[in-house]
Amino acid sequence: MFTKLSDIDRRFRTMDLFRNKIDRLLSDYDRSYLYNPASTLRSNSLKTNLLESGDRFEVQVEVPGISKDDLNIKIQGNYLEISGKRSVETPEGYKKHRNERGSSTFSRSFTLPNDIDAEKVEAALKDGILYLTLPKLETAKPKQITIS
Repeated sequence: MFTKLSDIDRRFRTMDLFRNKIDRLLSDYDRSYLYNPASTLRSNSLKTNLLESGDRFEVQVEVPGISKDDLNIKIQGNYLEISGKRSVETPEGYKKHRNERGSSTFSRSFTLPNDIDAEKVEAALKDGILYLTLPKLETAKPKQITIS
């Protein structure tokens, strides 16, 4: 009888040890990103909306904290590439406690459904959003065909 109780007790202690190890493993899992004072949480992905309206595409890209001088936009045919760099510097005399917006470079590229008239592209940067207006090339625009 005592042997069976001690077996049950030993199994519970083993389960407790296992649970404690899992708890420690999970508590340390995100610690390096969220609790380390000098940690950096980076994302190089630009959130983008791509819209089409008849004879043009409109692209809206989230680029908070990035100046127009740090952005590069390239268009060739129907290929669009947006790249740049984000620079974040700690002012002298300050100690970092959290650094989720670190310096980084980024790049996104898209293959659009139609070729773009690169000479008529317009770009504007407002409130951390890059707005691109990409007119379709004349040969790519839809045309109304009249029947004779």
